[in-house]
Amino acid sequence: MKKSMLALAAVSLLTAGGALAADPVAGKVKFETCLGCHGNSKWVNTYPTYLVPKLAGQHADYLVSSLKAYRDGSRTHATMQANAGALTDEDIADIAAFLSELKP
Repeated sequence: MKKSMLALAAVSLLTAGGALAADPVAGKVKFETCLGCHGNSKWVNTYPTYLVPKLAGQHADYLVSSLKAYRDGSRTHATMQANAGALTDEDIADIAAFLSELKP
């Protein structure tokens, strides 16, 4: 009885608000479109030239808030706004889960 109550509580937490837990495996697939800049080993974009942040190992909450800020326009960077603008909340959570699990 106690184990089933704990399992039910865990499922309730994972599905709170109707959202399922983030999926890092799905996040890896969704992140592939980001590799053009964030997969560059020198961490500098060619044109226009700017430093590209290293995302591996960042906290998921930070990544989620950053991507949502790009999506809603409160954080400015034309390329990031264009890319984040196409992401759903689920996409953002999945990508954040994937990146947060990587070693920096």
